[in-house]
Amino acid sequence: MRAAVLNAPHDLQLVNKDQPTAGPGEVVLKVEANTLCGTDYRLFTGAKTSGVRAGVVPGHEVAGSVCEIGEGVEQYYPDLKVGDQATISIVVSCGYCTNCLHDREQLCSNLTLFGYALDGGLEEYLRVPARAVARGNLFPTTKRLTPKALCLSEPISCCLNGLDQYRVHAGDTVVILGAGPIGLLHLQLALLQGAAQVIVSNRGSERRATVERLGGVGVHPDDLPHEVQARTAGMGADVVVVCIGAVDLANDALELAHPGGRVNYFAGFPKGSTSVMEPNLIHYKELQVTGGSNARRRDVARAVALLESGVIAVDEIVTHQYPLADIHDAYEAVRARKGVKIAVIP
Repeated sequence: MRAAVLNAPHDLQLVNKDQPTAGPGEVVLKVEANTLCGTDYRLFTGAKTSGVRAGVVPGHEVAGSVCEIGEGVEQYYPDLKVGDQATISIVVSCGYCTNCLHDREQLCSNLTLFGYALDGGLEEYLRVPARAVARGNLFPTTKRLTPKALCLSEPISCCLNGLDQYRVHAGDTVVILGAGPIGLLHLQLALLQGAAQVIVSNRGSERRATVERLGGVGVHPDDLPHEVQARTAGMGADVVVVCIGAVDLANDALELAHPGGRVNYFAGFPKGSTSVMEPNLIHYKELQVTGGSNARRRDVARAVALLESGVIAVDEIVTHQYPLADIHDAYEAVRARKGVKIAVIP
């Protein structure tokens, strides 16, 4: 089979390798699609190296169909059969560390990740190891989705984890900094939670147009403070979600929130980066500040259910696709921010 292998930063090769078979407790998926995100490109450039194995097959936003089931899998998935569509929860947690025991498996001290240490979805067939199967990291769908839709279960699950922390109440004003794929997903989730208005900042006019089509208010960053003040009678936003890893936005988010508001730093920032912030904004406004990283298995289940319900506008998110044979063009499209999100179809 063909697979994209990341040997080292900037050394991504399309190779032929043996197709995996399902050993005891394992499942093999025929990959239907894998969407790329900014983290995939950071792995490619070497900007992110933690937990990444040399020679790994990248890709963690996977849609596939079951093509082989190993002996013993039935004790975990009694109804699983060949042909079922499925995705994975990429965080394979240990189940016994302090974080796992306190319902923080997404922050597991011993976690391994698909697309980082475990081979991911940029290959024709993906082996789900026995440990992941036993932990319940395989998620069959209850109805067939388009592959590009099912791929979004991973980023949506992460957004749901963030949403649980910053919360959106009916009638809230939500501000989202950034209209990339993640910002557009947070926009849709906020509206589903009953937000009265969702203001999304982005410099690109095309992205702002997408925001408007999805029911949000697209604003240029230069106009954002005035727009938020005008739309909230000078109070500020109930919720501010930072979806761009730009350090200067850290303090901007605090300024945009009204007293008692919630601020979530969802984006990953460059390793070692620091930001100058005014702590009195948190102190005197009594802001609740949270982060967001990865997702629990139950978040993936919720994401799949949302996609099955049809409430997520998938076509506004996944706008371009490439065959696996053109993997380098796909990565270049991510770098050049072509469209919104790129899918790779084996």
